[in-house]
Amino acid sequence: MLKRAHRGSPPTGGEGKPDGRGARFETPQLLAFDLLLRTASELDQQVAQALKPAEVTPAQYNVLRILRNAGTAGLACSDVSERLVRHDPDVTRLLDRLEARGFVQRSRDADDRRVVTARITAKGRAVLDKLGESIAALHARQFDHLTRDEFRTLLSLLETFGFEGR
Repeated sequence: MLKRAHRGSPPTGGEGKPDGRGARFETPQLLAFDLLLRTASELDQQVAQALKPAEVTPAQYNVLRILRNAGTAGLACSDVSERLVRHDPDVTRLLDRLEARGFVQRSRDADDRRVVTARITAKGRAVLDKLGESIAALHARQFDHLTRDEFRTLLSLLETFGFEGR
């Protein structure tokens, strides 16, 4: 769902326009969609490489960040699932792996046994602390080819899709 109202007709023209690889796209929207996915995939692969020394996947890193931001209260596992950058159909297994490594702990709610709350441990925080500078430096490199104004424009355009609050 779009956050802002549609501001006119979608762009037309450019049908059959080749991209840099010689592929042809029927519409400019398909080209934009393809470029967004390819860009996201490349950026994600770079993050995965940076996380390898800590033997943490991007999904596990995302869960640890979510739980760190939740504070000492933690989050219900269903809330963790809703906040993931990429949907994971098996958050339970993801949390199992993190718990087995001592990065998170889970507990059942005393009032409603159906609710399981996950919390980051000191060991999980230590992993995030260890990775923090290198991941921040990677993200800086990933966007350093953009001017400050271009970066702000990119953020503004991405925010128009309305997915940042998910």
